[in-house]
Amino acid sequence: MDRFDIAVIGAGHAGCEAALACARMGLRTLLLTLNLDAVALMPCNPSIGGTGKGHLVREVDALGGEMGRAIDDTFIQSRMLNTGKGPAVHSLRAQADKRAYQQRMLRSLFAEPNLEIRQGECGAILTEGDAVCGLRTTTGAQIACKAMVVCAGVYMDSRIIIGECDWQGGPQGLLASTHLANALRALNISLRRFKTGTPPRVEEASIDFDEMEAQEGDSTITPFSFLTDGILQNRARCYLTYTNEQTHRIIRENIHRAPMYAGTIHGTGARYCPSIEDKIMRFADKDRHQLFLEPEGLSTNEWYVQGLSTSMPEDVQLAMLHTIPGLRRARVLRLAYAIEYECIDPLQLRADLSLRSLRGLYFAGQVNGTSGYEEAAGQGILAGINAARFVQGREPVILGRDQAYIGVLVDDLTTKGTNEPYRMMTSRCEYRLLLRQDNADLRLTEIGHAVGLASDARLARMQQKRQETLDAIARLKRTWLPKTPELLSWMTSHGQAEPSGSVCASDLLRRPGITYADLEGIDPNYVPLSPQVCEQVDISLRYEGYIDKERRQVEAFRRAEDRLLPQGFDYGELSGLRIEARQKLSAHQPRSLGEASRISGVSPGDIAVLMVWLSKLERQA
Repeated sequence: MDRFDIAVIGAGHAGCEAALACARMGLRTLLLTLNLDAVALMPCNPSIGGTGKGHLVREVDALGGEMGRAIDDTFIQSRMLNTGKGPAVHSLRAQADKRAYQQRMLRSLFAEPNLEIRQGECGAILTEGDAVCGLRTTTGAQIACKAMVVCAGVYMDSRIIIGECDWQGGPQGLLASTHLANALRALNISLRRFKTGTPPRVEEASIDFDEMEAQEGDSTITPFSFLTDGILQNRARCYLTYTNEQTHRIIRENIHRAPMYAGTIHGTGARYCPSIEDKIMRFADKDRHQLFLEPEGLSTNEWYVQGLSTSMPEDVQLAMLHTIPGLRRARVLRLAYAIEYECIDPLQLRADLSLRSLRGLYFAGQVNGTSGYEEAAGQGILAGINAARFVQGREPVILGRDQAYIGVLVDDLTTKGTNEPYRMMTSRCEYRLLLRQDNADLRLTEIGHAVGLASDARLARMQQKRQETLDAIARLKRTWLPKTPELLSWMTSHGQAEPSGSVCASDLLRRPGITYADLEGIDPNYVPLSPQVCEQVDISLRYEGYIDKERRQVEAFRRAEDRLLPQGFDYGELSGLRIEARQKLSAHQPRSLGEASRISGVSPGDIAVLMVWLSKLERQA
């Protein structure tokens, strides 16, 4: 029997981050995948990042993960989204060369001396008492381990659906996992069925790009990884086109053949990524819908038609494609499809992503009911860290809602649950101005360093950025500029009103359109700073009042989070609680008063009862 410290099941974006984290923390790790050709596969959109998702990638990087560095090495176009809005919602997104990204991630995996990769399927999870002790593959191999991270993605009992045709299978023609779901059921783990989908891929030579709007990347590229240096360059462009009334008519005339309307699909789909037929029926007043054409790489002729996800029959897919400007001659290389799959109810997990009912078993990624590569990677690195710390006999790392988007994601899943594929968005985060993508390193590098993933050099780099930012802000607040002809000329040239007297340099950065770099010609104490430090100085001063307000809200939040509740308590004994609250609290066993307040079915009145009871316990203690 082979023996490992940790076994990671599944090598998608969650599994890769989990396995790398465990191995880099010194644990002998097995990464078991259904197919070596599917490691770090992007079966849906060929990109990393996006609104809210870019935050997750930069947090994974700050903790010491691999996704940010991998996409920096393999992207073909990069854009910062939402730049017309405030910095809280700025989000980085990069088109990936899918094959190059896979190869880049495989090189990282094979380079880890503590990591072994194998192709195989988990057929059973072995236990001893109330803890995991190993797994058995479908070919009969028994593998012992002290902890396990399940990152099964969308492969568990998955079914591909195209019109009236369906079969058991995984994304892009890969095999489904046919035994793992039953192995989880044998452990009394509750499963549910979700659905997602993907659009068609069309051949490059059959696209009329001159009928579409070209979408260029940014002229100055921001990397995902805080360690990436040097000048990055775009190597491809994307294109924008739209559906029209003819497209919509074809869909409406064939809606009875759509599996989701014919009753063929039983899984719950993603609200925020609907199929094109769902868009047409739900938004009947819209006369067109945006489509975004993206190359899948530099060495392939496949183009991805974002926005045209569907499970319509083949003839309908072709008919509606050929009504769209730029795609009237399109040849389909891969049909669009829907995929149904089994996933777990994440309310069965603790905030460290471990299963409540079985020690040493962790879950991460789409198996937890989420959607997206970035959500998977964020869960993967956290589950990997905590599985490693479980084996090491150390306390788990819990990321709070006030610390990271990863914390918001995990807290939403484990306290509120999800009845549809969960997608991270900036609107889910209460403290958006504090949890920006540009300061992920300042928030999380110390945690990554403490667990053994972020190097000393990375920590020193972050500390230098922090100190230079603080020094610059202090210097600006001490610098007063007298009302001189030079100042008046400078103010006029920058579109600013004439000041009534002397001006504090820090106040100038609170004015619209003024950045730290603009002060070079007027500030006698000006010190050149890196673009990253300039960005921190600009944001810190321009939004200082709002940032201070959020910090006060965080302090109030932390007081509730710091009030820990006893574990294993039977809340049925508290007569002041409503029956629903007793049941929910007993089943969930919240870690803190704050976590209890976020459980569906626990009212403010129930929290008041808990506060009185907890105060009594604290006095007795």
